[in-house]
Amino acid sequence: MRTDRFFKGILWGGGVFFGLLLVFIFIFLLKGSWLSIKAFGLKFLVMKVWDPIQERFGLLPLLVGTLLTSFISLIISLPFSFSIALLLSFYVKTGFLNKTISYTTDLLAGIPSVIYGLWALFFLVPFVRWLEIKLHVIPYGVGILTASLVLSIMIIPYASSMMREVMKLVPKDLIEAGYSMGATRYDVVRKVIIPYARSGIIAGLLLSFGRAFGETMAVTMVIGNANTMPQSIFSPSNTMASIIANEFTEAVKEIHLSSLIHVGLWLFIITFIINLMGNYVIKRFEVR
Repeated sequence: MRTDRFFKGILWGGGVFFGLLLVFIFIFLLKGSWLSIKAFGLKFLVMKVWDPIQERFGLLPLLVGTLLTSFISLIISLPFSFSIALLLSFYVKTGFLNKTISYTTDLLAGIPSVIYGLWALFFLVPFVRWLEIKLHVIPYGVGILTASLVLSIMIIPYASSMMREVMKLVPKDLIEAGYSMGATRYDVVRKVIIPYARSGIIAGLLLSFGRAFGETMAVTMVIGNANTMPQSIFSPSNTMASIIANEFTEAVKEIHLSSLIHVGLWLFIITFIINLMGNYVIKRFEVR
């Protein structure tokens, strides 16, 4: 009994600590961005101009750039993440190939983002520039597409790891029952494994989306850092995280610094909302 109470106390204490930590972070961001909130109000969300010289700051182009890079990278990474998870949990469960792919995929998650950014500068940027020349668009090289490509590679380990662990939990009885009914391996995957593991698949997607949404350094190096509304996926742009990294040390005016913290406040709020929606979606699609 005492042991149970001790561990319950630790769990409650940890929950209270992290809850207070979130509150303190929110208060810090709210206090730091108060000058910007008073100056711009809700117009901050819809203004299309970010100009520190004229002291005009709007979140909309940064929000659009963040959402575009996150969603495009998620779409690109989805087939690769799902294929890796399915291969390791259903087709190649053991052996050298399983260990090699698992180790290589997990290793991708440990590479610093600045390394991804350097690799993208020397490999992806020339490739995208060549593609843009072939498509007869302005060959920037850097832009939303380049940032999305490097982000898609960075988030594959997170999505595939979550999907793989959930797919391994599919009861063997269900799989064997599917085969006994005359189902092919494709039918078992489509009608047994995917429905049973859908909550884990969605969780992996949301985890990788959150990773892409807040990524800073790799995106900053290849997105072009243009504080304007993107016209296409080839256009240079900026994200909420990258503009903070670019301009925070150079902000000499109070309104500029407050606006950057204001961007961080909305990044915090949007991430929090995405996590709440993710928990609801996971519970909604959970196998009962």
